[in-house]
Amino acid sequence: MYGVSGTGSDVGEEWGARAARSRALAVLRVRGRALGLAVLPAAVAVVLYAGGVTGHFTGSGWDAARWVVTVLAVLVLIAATAVALVVARARPAATPTVELAETAAPDLYRLVRDLADRLDVPAPAAIALTPDCDSWLEDRTHRAHRALRTPGGEGESEGAPVLVIGSPFLWWMRVGELRAVLAPVVAGTGPAAQPDIAAARRFVRGLDAAVAVPGTPGLDPVRRIGAGAVGQVARVLLRACRGHAAEMERGVAVAGSERAQAVDYGVRIVAQEQVGLAYAGWDRLLTRVALPAWRMGRWPAKLDAGVVSALTELSRRDRLADGFSSRLGERPACDLLEEPGAVDEAASLLAARLFHGGPAAPGPDWSPVEWSQYPEEVVDRKWRTDAARLHQVLDGLGLADGTARGAGGERVAEGPTLTRVIAHLATEPTKSADARAEADTDAALDAGAGVDTADAADAADTTDAAGADTDIDAEDATDLDLDAEDVEDDDEPVNPAAEALAGALSALLAREEAAREARVAASALTAEAAARSAEKDDRHSGGTSAPVVSGPDGPLPLFPLQPPRSGRDLLADHVTAMVCCAAVDTAEATPGLDWLDGPALLVGGERATDLGPRVLALVEEGDPEPLRVWLARTGVRPEKPVRLV
Repeated sequence: MYGVSGTGSDVGEEWGARAARSRALAVLRVRGRALGLAVLPAAVAVVLYAGGVTGHFTGSGWDAARWVVTVLAVLVLIAATAVALVVARARPAATPTVELAETAAPDLYRLVRDLADRLDVPAPAAIALTPDCDSWLEDRTHRAHRALRTPGGEGESEGAPVLVIGSPFLWWMRVGELRAVLAPVVAGTGPAAQPDIAAARRFVRGLDAAVAVPGTPGLDPVRRIGAGAVGQVARVLLRACRGHAAEMERGVAVAGSERAQAVDYGVRIVAQEQVGLAYAGWDRLLTRVALPAWRMGRWPAKLDAGVVSALTELSRRDRLADGFSSRLGERPACDLLEEPGAVDEAASLLAARLFHGGPAAPGPDWSPVEWSQYPEEVVDRKWRTDAARLHQVLDGLGLADGTARGAGGERVAEGPTLTRVIAHLATEPTKSADARAEADTDAALDAGAGVDTADAADAADTTDAAGADTDIDAEDATDLDLDAEDVEDDDEPVNPAAEALAGALSALLAREEAAREARVAASALTAEAAARSAEKDDRHSGGTSAPVVSGPDGPLPLFPLQPPRSGRDLLADHVTAMVCCAAVDTAEATPGLDWLDGPALLVGGERATDLGPRVLALVEEGDPEPLRVWLARTGVRPEKPVRLV
C-alpha cells in the first residue's frame, strides 16, 4: 500500500523531520541549562537583596552572604559573557572550495532550482565545487563566510546553505545522473530552514569553532590563557550535545532521502554505481598520476578531465566496468558550466593544495602542466632527477671518483652509468646452510684423520649407549638452529649495500622536503600578508572582492594521500628511474603516461610491465641477473652514461 500511494515515503519523511527536531530541541536544552547555570548566582543574589529590603534576611551574616554571592555572580556573568561572545564570533571551519557564481554556471543553477521546486524545498544560496567525490550542504551564514561567498542569484535566501558538489561528478556523470545524485542533498534544505534545527546547528558550529580558538596564532600569553579556559568550557558543552547533534543530522538525512524518492529514483540507483566508480578513478588519478607531478613542482591543470580518461581506461581493462564508457555519448554535466576549462584548472589547483600542500597560486616553482606535456615535463624529468639524486648519494658514500667495483672486484665504467648502480647493489652469491654444514663436516674429517681406532670404537659405543637422547637433542638443536636463522634473517639485512644506500637516500629526501616546505611556508605568509592588505584597501574604498577559492591556506596538506615511503621503496623507485633513463638514452624507449598507474616506460610502443620485480630482486636480494637479462633483451646498454637533470 505504501509503495502505491506514496504514504510510506510521507511517513518516513515525517518521522525523520520529527526526530531531527526533537534532537535539535535537546541540543537547545543543553544551551538553556548552561545559560541557567550562568545566571544562577545572579538569581541567588537578587533573592538575598530582596530579602534584605523586605526585612527577612537581616544581620551581618546575611550582609556578608550578599557580598560574596554578588561578587561570585559578577565573575560568573563576566565569564559567561566572554564564552558567549567567543562562541558567537568564532569563525566556524569551512571546506576549501571553488566558488561558482551564477554567471559562471547558469544552467547548473537552473537545474538545482528546478530540483528544489520539484522537491518543494528552498533553493541553496550558492553552489561551490570541491575536488572530492562527495556532495553536501554547508552552512555559511557566518559573517566571515558571507564575505567570501559568491552570491548565487536573486530571490535566494541568505540563510540557506551552500550546495557543495564534487568536481569529478561534473565531468564523469551525465546531466540526468547528476540531478538524481543531487536530489537527496538538495532535499536537505527543507529541514535546514526549520528554526530549531538551524539554531541547534549554529550552536554546535559555534562550540566547535570555540574549541579551536586557543590554537589561533598571534595570541599573547594572557589572551591565550583566557582562550584556553573558554575552549575547555566549549569542549564540555560540545560533549554534552554531541550525541543529540549526530542523531539530529541523521534525522535530517532520513527526511531528505525520503523526500527525494519522488525524483528520478530509478536513475539514482544507476548513478550510485557511477559514484563508486568515480571515487576509484579519482583516487588512482591523484595517487598515481598527480602526486608525482606535484612532487616535481608541477600541477596537472585538468584533473577532472583526466578522471574521464582514467575511468575509460578502467572500463577497457576491467570487464566488470564494461559498458560504463558507453555513456560518454550523452551530455556530460560539465556542459552546464560556461567555462569548464577554467573551473577545472581552479579545482586542480585546490586539489594540489589540499592533498599535497602546494602554494595557493602558481609561481616559478609551481606551474601547471597539460596532459600532452606530462610525459616530457613530468615523467622524463622525474626519472632524471631521481637518477641524479641516486648518483649524488653514491658519491657521498665514498665513490667520489665516479668509479665502482663489481662483485668480483673488477673496475666498472666511470660517470652516471647504470653499471655503477648495479655493481654497488650486487652482492656475492652466499652459500646455503646445507653447503656450509657440508664444508664444516669435511674440515672436521680432515682434521681427525689421525685419531686412534680404539678411541673411535669407544666413541661409537658411547654413541650407541645414548642413542635415544642424542636423537632428541639433535631434534631440539635443529629447532634452535632454525629459530636462530630466523632471528638472523630478521636482524641482518640481506643486502647491506642497499640498506646503507636507502638510508642515505631517505636522509637526502627529508632535507629536500624540509627545504620545500620552508619555501611554501614563506610564500604562504607573503600571500596572506598581501591578502590582508588588499582586504584593508577594499574596506577603505568600500569595494568588495570575492576570491575564486575559499578556505584556509597552509604549507602542509590537509589530507595527505600517502604515508611516508620506506627507504627500500625509495631506493627501488630511484633504481627504476635509473633503468628508465638508460632505456630512453640507449634503446628505443620513451616516457609515457598510464592513466591508472602513472609514469610508464614504453618500449616499442608497449608498456614495460615486467621491470618492477627485476629491480626488487637487485635491491632486496642483491641479484642482478634478472635485470641484466631484461636489459640485454630490451637492448639497453648499461655501461653508457645517462643524461641527468
